[in-house]
Amino acid sequence: MSTGVEKRKLIEVSIPLEAINEQAAREKSIRHGHPSTLHLWWARRPLAAARCVLFAQLVDDPSSNVDQYRAEAAEHGIDDAEVDTWVESRVESERERLHRILTELADWDNLNDEVLWDEARKEILASTGGNPPPIVDPFAGGGAIPLEAQRLGLEAHASDLNPVAVLINRAMIEIPPKFVGMSPVHPNAEANTLGWSGAQGLAEDVRRYGEWMRDEAEKRIGDLYPKATFEDGTEAPVIAWIWARTVTCPNPACGIEMPLVRSWWLGKKKGKEAYVVPEVVNGEVEFSIGHDTAQAPTKETDGTWDGKRGGHCVSCLTAVSSGYVKEQGHNGAIGATLMAVVAQGQRRRLYLPPTQEHVDVSKVSRPGNVPNQKLAYDPKNVWVPQYGLTRFSDLFTNRQLTALTTFSDLVGEARDKVVTDVRDDRDAEAYADAVATYLGMGVSRLSDIANSLCRWESSKSQVRNLFGRQAIPMVWDFAEAPPFGKAAGSFEVSLGSLAKVLERIEVKAPAGVAVQQDASSRTYSGMVLSTDPPYYDNIGYSDLSDFFYVWLRRSIRQVHPDLFGSMLVPKDDELVANPYRHDGRAGAQKFFEDGFRDVFAHARESALEDFPITVYYAFKQADTSEAGTASTGWETLLEGMVRNRWQVTGTWPMRSELTNRMLASGTNALASSIVLSLRPRKDNAGVIDKRQFRDELLGELPDKLREMQQGTIAPVDLAQAAIGPGMAVYSKYDRVLEADGSSVTVRQALQLINTVIDEVLDEQEGDFDSYTRWCVKWFAQFGFNTAAYGTAETLASATNTSLRGLVRTGAVESTGGKVRLLGPEDFEDSYRPEKDNVVMLWEIAIRTATALDRNGVVDAGRILSGAADRIDVGAVKELAFLGFKLAEKRKDSATARLFNALATSWPEVTAAMESAEKSDSIGTQGTLDLEGELD
Repeated sequence: MSTGVEKRKLIEVSIPLEAINEQAAREKSIRHGHPSTLHLWWARRPLAAARCVLFAQLVDDPSSNVDQYRAEAAEHGIDDAEVDTWVESRVESERERLHRILTELADWDNLNDEVLWDEARKEILASTGGNPPPIVDPFAGGGAIPLEAQRLGLEAHASDLNPVAVLINRAMIEIPPKFVGMSPVHPNAEANTLGWSGAQGLAEDVRRYGEWMRDEAEKRIGDLYPKATFEDGTEAPVIAWIWARTVTCPNPACGIEMPLVRSWWLGKKKGKEAYVVPEVVNGEVEFSIGHDTAQAPTKETDGTWDGKRGGHCVSCLTAVSSGYVKEQGHNGAIGATLMAVVAQGQRRRLYLPPTQEHVDVSKVSRPGNVPNQKLAYDPKNVWVPQYGLTRFSDLFTNRQLTALTTFSDLVGEARDKVVTDVRDDRDAEAYADAVATYLGMGVSRLSDIANSLCRWESSKSQVRNLFGRQAIPMVWDFAEAPPFGKAAGSFEVSLGSLAKVLERIEVKAPAGVAVQQDASSRTYSGMVLSTDPPYYDNIGYSDLSDFFYVWLRRSIRQVHPDLFGSMLVPKDDELVANPYRHDGRAGAQKFFEDGFRDVFAHARESALEDFPITVYYAFKQADTSEAGTASTGWETLLEGMVRNRWQVTGTWPMRSELTNRMLASGTNALASSIVLSLRPRKDNAGVIDKRQFRDELLGELPDKLREMQQGTIAPVDLAQAAIGPGMAVYSKYDRVLEADGSSVTVRQALQLINTVIDEVLDEQEGDFDSYTRWCVKWFAQFGFNTAAYGTAETLASATNTSLRGLVRTGAVESTGGKVRLLGPEDFEDSYRPEKDNVVMLWEIAIRTATALDRNGVVDAGRILSGAADRIDVGAVKELAFLGFKLAEKRKDSATARLFNALATSWPEVTAAMESAEKSDSIGTQGTLDLEGELD
């Protein structure tokens, strides 16, 4: 396929990053019909980013077509003196056109715009000689990259060692194309006068046979789920039963079965408040429902248990340690008590105390043939074994096990019905397998919200699924939802979400291929690689996915015998640095490094010369020593690339996560992924020394950092994003040499890159006013704490300013021989910069960040608007990056969060500023007109 001429691709030159990031972040709030709702998987890449990266990876940047444009110039009779300008304009106009296509492709609302998609596919064909290469993702996971490759009309190949991931990919790229345009076979399927396009017919059958499963299950076990009965005899469907785990109080004088409760609250919506009221009667705890907010639980009185600090007995207040509870758990002595019943009222939740009927009906015996495999030993991600829940069947109540095994058994029965109902010439067995696959995935989805680790979320009055984070945490008071009805927790809802995804999959390419395979052993011949590899030790995919595997195996093992032959997900070869599986941290690191090197070595051997590969990565640098800051995760990834002669040719920070997600605070997680484009490094690429490497970094990084600051990158992600352009310098040479002739390692290169980043940010300080420079240096040393007047005076002299002037700004306080930089807690909401005699950059930045945090973007925009004619507004954002870095070094997380939020929300804040300026202009104009009339 090689043309012999290397053309730069868009991904290596220019993409509309801000537009892509905006849609990628927005996508996390889209639920209905989004492929992420087909089945849960962890750390998925946004589809918007995946399809835009693939398009940009294959389509030529217009700068590669200069010879063609020069020929066009000759045909148009362009004067020789004007040719270069004409060609440059042609390149820019073509790039703008391609950026417009990318911008529209990123928008979820344009998925059905066939004119747009045809245009995108034609561009790919034009840049690939009409023969685009197959796309392969060897770490396919949730399937975003293979799915988007197929949507772009490309041949998609997905592989993963994890069978659950392979099944998800089969369900998206392999199965639907086989049944495109086919009508449903269920006798009660809805008529469709417009015809069945895509996989709509298959989706309709999944719904119909799922409805049959629901109805059949209700006939068999519906009596286990009674309605709630009120004092007047009326009934209402139950939304959830709220349970609390119990242990015997260790106080011999008490000895009650004490409930372990995280929170007594049931509903916190204004006007609909409700909470559990415990009362000890004759040595037993009874529960009622309270609504009086004056008597409601406070922060001090809410609940009886905190997993970190232990708990107390609700009767005698005896302190109970987590060690005691763990001991009880391993002795099988943790029980459960019903605290409340939540029923469906007229547009509101109704809360009732427990009744003996509802307690008794839940007491069913454990069914046979339940998933009884042992949970993995992984204390980082799987927390429940320490409390005695050591097998998967322990994670469910007996009633939940009864429901799940019933639905699981019905998958096979539904499959048999499909075979019988097929009346046309399609392969009945293959079609029945397809329907059964999605029904089995529906049962698997149900298990995520039908287990005893689901919380009741009082702020939203609903049951929340287990996997709200990438772990299996212990839950003390839990919510049990009925599998029938239309509320969260029912089979109909779980299957309905899946069917919506299936009916929206528009297949414009041949069936993809999804196989179970180790990434380090497969070949990549003739394919272009785009992948999102595991992030070192961040997520224990195999241990977590076992939760779904055991139910999928029970439901559809006969349909996919190649995936569900083993008792649990394969783990020994999983490319994750798991110290519990590979002889500690050192062994885990070596295993991970060796695996990555093998992957990129295989990819290098068969790489296509005409196309770069793309690799997503998101791992926060956390390893800091006297030598500097680096990251074992990044080091391993880059070492595997560089050692196998890959060169970084482009780097883009993709906003792939919502900033408020659960892992965004205090862990190795980022709000952005870094997408690297790489090509094979040329032979004899040359050697430079460390000084030359540093000089090149100083030449490259300032402009790159400023581009990132002006874009949508968050300060918290800046150091990670800058790794790309830094490593682009490092990786284009065969070696970078130390003074003694030894090679500069990847870790040493990362440390040097981070040092240069700090220097560049510090140099930006020179662009600020003298008052701001004083504030920056003071904050770096003292934060918002006091220090001696003499120290402040010395610093003022060094920054060519005066302490008296600083005090006049209102940002500095000087009393009793002490000086203090004012912090967010000192600021009033009433501040108006237009009425301030002295305005400086630091004060506006910190006040704007504070206003954003307290009152939102409108108030922040008002402050910027009032100061816009007296400061450089763009410098406020630059200062936010520097302020974040300084606060992070001081371990001042609260201030770091303020500056990070300001930079991240900059588009919204500046839009609010412009709106405020427009309002002020209109108001001023009205005043002038009125004064004219009075004159």
